Amino acid sequence: MKEQKGFTAWFTGLPCCGKTTVADRVADILESKGYRVERLDGDIVRKGLTSDLGFTKEDRDLNIERVTFVAKLLTRNGVIVLATFVSPYRERRQKTREEIGDFIEIYTKCPVKVCMERDVKGMYQKALAGEIKNFTGVDDPYEEPLDPELILDTEMETVEESVDKVVHKFEELGYINKSNYH
Repeated sequence: MKEQKGFTAWFTGLPCCGKTTVADRVADILESKGYRVERLDGDIVRKGLTSDLGFTKEDRDLNIERVTFVAKLLTRNGVIVLATFVSPYRERRQKTREEIGDFIEIYTKCPVKVCMERDVKGMYQKALAGEIKNFTGVDDPYEEPLDPELILDTEMETVEESVDKVVHKFEELGYINKSNYH
């Protein structure tokens, strides 16, 4: 195992904007280079760690608070954490940044209409029909990051272009060694 500095890359954005797709690809690249990587994903975490929580503002904040605790422990122990959460509220994301320290906010930007087109689970349609309450982008707000370290425009960029931007940002910040990974 190579010596590495832990950090958390926090992918935030609307549901179905591409957070998980990009982070999974980045994880594959980093793991192939021998880095220790953990993926924390909203859908997976809600099945285990936070299965007791709903989608009120309070529950969403508690969800992210718990995930922050896990990410902080992993980061402190030299693991690269790729966290993919809607995390719609700026104040909670700022608290996460402060608690973790080595933190990179990645805004995965995509218009709601494009996210709706990508929605294979039909969540947006259910939210529009009133079957899902407090759904971010429909009847609950998403507060865009004011100063993220990186913005991915997943409407205009290919997945590979977004992945390249993430890897290059990690290199630029000195978290990973520069390498040609293609």
